[in-house]
Amino acid sequence: MANAPVQRMSQLMAKTLRDDPADAEVLSHKLLVRAGYVRRTAAGIWSWLPLGKKVLANVERIVREEMDAIGAQEVLLPALLPREPYDATGRWDEYGAELFRLQDRKGGDYLLGPTHEEIFTLLVKDQASSYKDLPVILYQIQHKYRDEARPRAGILRGREFLMKDSYSFDTEDEGLAQSYALHRQAYQRVFERLGLDYRICAATAGAMGGSKSEEFLAPAEAGEDTFADCPNCDFAANTEAITYELKPVDAAGVPALEEIPTPDTPTIETLAAFLEVPASATLKNLLVKVDGEIVAVGVPGDREVDMGKVEAHFAPGTVEMVTEADFAGRPDLVRGYVGPQGLGEKVKYIADPRVAPGTAWITGANKAGTHARNVVAGRDFEVDQYVDVVVVQEGDPCPKCGTGLKLDRAIEIGHIFQLGRKYADALKLDVLGQNGKPVRVTMGSYGIGVSRAVAALAEQTADEQGLCWPAEVAPADVHVVAAGKALQIELALDVSEKLRAAGLRVLVDDRAGVSPGVKFTDAELIGVPKILVAGRRSDEGVLELKDRKTGEREELTVDEAIARLTA
Repeated sequence: MANAPVQRMSQLMAKTLRDDPADAEVLSHKLLVRAGYVRRTAAGIWSWLPLGKKVLANVERIVREEMDAIGAQEVLLPALLPREPYDATGRWDEYGAELFRLQDRKGGDYLLGPTHEEIFTLLVKDQASSYKDLPVILYQIQHKYRDEARPRAGILRGREFLMKDSYSFDTEDEGLAQSYALHRQAYQRVFERLGLDYRICAATAGAMGGSKSEEFLAPAEAGEDTFADCPNCDFAANTEAITYELKPVDAAGVPALEEIPTPDTPTIETLAAFLEVPASATLKNLLVKVDGEIVAVGVPGDREVDMGKVEAHFAPGTVEMVTEADFAGRPDLVRGYVGPQGLGEKVKYIADPRVAPGTAWITGANKAGTHARNVVAGRDFEVDQYVDVVVVQEGDPCPKCGTGLKLDRAIEIGHIFQLGRKYADALKLDVLGQNGKPVRVTMGSYGIGVSRAVAALAEQTADEQGLCWPAEVAPADVHVVAAGKALQIELALDVSEKLRAAGLRVLVDDRAGVSPGVKFTDAELIGVPKILVAGRRSDEGVLELKDRKTGEREELTVDEAIARLTA
C-alpha cells in the first residue's frame, strides 16, 4: 500500500452523481453509487469501480491478517461446484429456489456455491488421514451466489457477494470449542479495526445446522435483522433465537369449558370487541402446511406469529399457509373458529411457551359463529410440542434477568457456527485416532460478509455530506483538492508526490474546468479522512487541512501539512 502511485481524479474511472439513484432505498446504496464506488450491473449484481475496489481490498486485508494471526491457512476453492456433495448433505433440496443451479453440455448438474461446507469437508477428507493432521483451520475470500427473490438495498443484499468463509476441523468437541473461540476473538479484532459498531448475539443455526451459533450484528436502520439487547445484563440475541422457559400454572380454580355464541367474529379483533375482553385473553390458532400436512400454531391473541421461527423449526420442511381448498377438504376445520380442543391426532398442535399448561383461554369451538371459554392447556387440549414462535416485542422480559428488552435493526456482518459432525457424517470424514481406530471429525463454520461490511460501514459512518470512511479502510489517506487555477493544480500535484513519497496513499483532484464548489462537494461525498486544499493562499505555499469527520480546519505550509499527515 505504501508508495502507491498518486490517484489523479482527472484519470479516475469513476463519475460522481448529484442525485440519488431512482431505485435506491438505503443510505449506503445512494452514497456508494453517487460517490462512484459501485455501479449496478443487474438486479443484485454489482461492479466495483476503482475507489470501491480499494475499500473492498482494505477490508479483505484486515480480515486476512486476523485470520492468519489465528493460524488459519488461506486456500481458494471453485465457485462452480458439483451437485453430488450437496445431495449427500441434503442441501441441494434444502436451499430451494435460492440455489443457482445449472447444467453443463453433457447434462451434469452443478451449482454456484452459496457456502462451501461440503467442498471443504471433501478437501480435508482427501488431505488428512491421521489425528496428527488436525486440528486445521482453512479459509478463503471468494464470491458467493444466492438467487435472492428480492435483491435490494444495494450491496447489502445481492445475488453475488464477497465473503470470507472459514472452516475448522478437530477430532474432539473440546478442540471445536477452542477453534470457535479463536474465530470469535478474531472477528472482534476485525470489526474493531474496521471501526464498526457491532453486537455479538445468540442466533439460530438455520439450514447450516449445528449446536451453537452467534451473529455479529452492526446496528443500522437499513438492517434486515432485529436483535434484542438487555439494558440490565449482557444478554443479546437475534429475536429469532430468543427462547423462554415453559412455566406451568395452577388451573384448579378455572371453571369447566363453556361454548358461547359469537356470531360474525372470525378475527381476534372482532372477538375481543364482541366479548369486551382484551386480545391477550384469547388464543390465536394459525393453520399452516408442513410438507403438505396441516399443523396448528397457537399463540396469545395479542401476539403475532413469527413465520421465520416456524420455518426454522420445521426446516428443512416446506412451510406454507393453508388455502381455501385446504379448508374445503377439511370441513372439521372452520375458518376463523379453529380451537385446539378436539383436534386430536388429525392436526399436530404446536404452541408458544406462553400457552403453558394451566393457562386458560377464549378460543374457537370448531363451529361457525361459536367460541369456547375457560379452555385450559393440558386439561382441555394437549400441546404436541412447545416452540417459541411469537414475534418478540419491545419490552418483553429478558430471558436472563427479566428486564424489558430493547429492540434494534441491524446488518449481519458475521456468523459463526459449531457445526459438529453433520457434514462429516454425511460425507464420512474420518481420521485415524491415537488408538489406531477411526475418529469422526467435528467441524466449525465461520463467515464474514466482506462486501456487506463495506455497506455497513457506509451506513454507520456517513453524514449529510456523504461517506466518511475510517482510516484503515478509506481508499486513500488524504484527498488533495486543487481549487482550480493552474498554480493551485501545480501545487496540489507537487504536494501529492511528496505525501506519496512519505508513504501515504493519495487521491488528488486535479480536474481542469471543474469548479471549486463541485470539487469540495465531491471530496465530502467520497469521504477520505483528510482533505488538503490548495486554494486561495497557494501562491504563499499555504494549504488548508480539513478533518472529514470533525470538520476541523487549519492552515499549514506544505512542510507542516506533510509533517501533520505523517505523524
